[in-house]
Amino acid sequence: MDFSDLQPVERNALDDLATVIGEPVQRVDRGQMFDESIPARVTIEEGAVRALAVWGFWIDRLPESIGNFGDLIELYVHDNRLAELPESIGGLARLEVLDLGHNQDLASLPDSIGALRNLRFLYASDNRLDSLPESLSNLRSLIYLNLTDNRFTSLPEWIGQLAGLIELRLYDNQLDRLPDSIGELENLREMHIQNNQLVLLPESIGELNSLRRLGLRDNWLEAVPESTGRLARLVDLDLRRNLLEVVPDCLAGLPEIERLDLRWNRIGVLPGWMDRLEERGCVVYM
Repeated sequence: MDFSDLQPVERNALDDLATVIGEPVQRVDRGQMFDESIPARVTIEEGAVRALAVWGFWIDRLPESIGNFGDLIELYVHDNRLAELPESIGGLARLEVLDLGHNQDLASLPDSIGALRNLRFLYASDNRLDSLPESLSNLRSLIYLNLTDNRFTSLPEWIGQLAGLIELRLYDNQLDRLPDSIGELENLREMHIQNNQLVLLPESIGELNSLRRLGLRDNWLEAVPESTGRLARLVDLDLRRNLLEVVPDCLAGLPEIERLDLRWNRIGVLPGWMDRLEERGCVVYM
């Protein structure tokens, strides 16, 4: 494979990677980046590696030289057996997409991840994470964070500093609460927290002025905060399989709600305003 247009430091890093995975890395066009018939692939533009995909090799480490791809924009290392990431990953200053999903042995992220100031998408589902390095609070460009199917029991207060977040996925963890700072995520449009152990939500949830979809299925909620009624842009609220005994009256005034799912709770008498909600076009599941 011809990599003669790369700088020596990147050529050497590709050699190191090939040694770890036991196969050569192949150069592909941008349209082939997700061609699973090619085991390990890179795209190169203007003499630099821009995208790198190495998944399904069951490798337990990445070489330290991975940090030498200074112009890398997308890195896909999901479906391996990575137990840790090298600190050198912080050298990927231009990285925008990092996919760490389905490694299963990955129990922590390095502090250096906070140096990825251009990161926009972080996928870390199906691992063993139970905490996040505080340096991650520096990722102000992050718009998508997926931490599903891990071991989180709580989130740090600094999560509210990720003000650029648009979508937050936290389902299939062991969360029993959310920090008050969650209300500082003013650009958040979707939050999915189903299948946790939430017993209450903070009042600050009503400050999520951009929120459109809120997934709370399969938790232990007996009520929702009054402030939930201030979610003026909410269109989809999923409260299935909680411990609600009454329909919260604060939901009556949600102006844009289109779908309200209350199935598999303990609700007896329905409030009169439910009919008016349906007359406005909201689909209500009971």
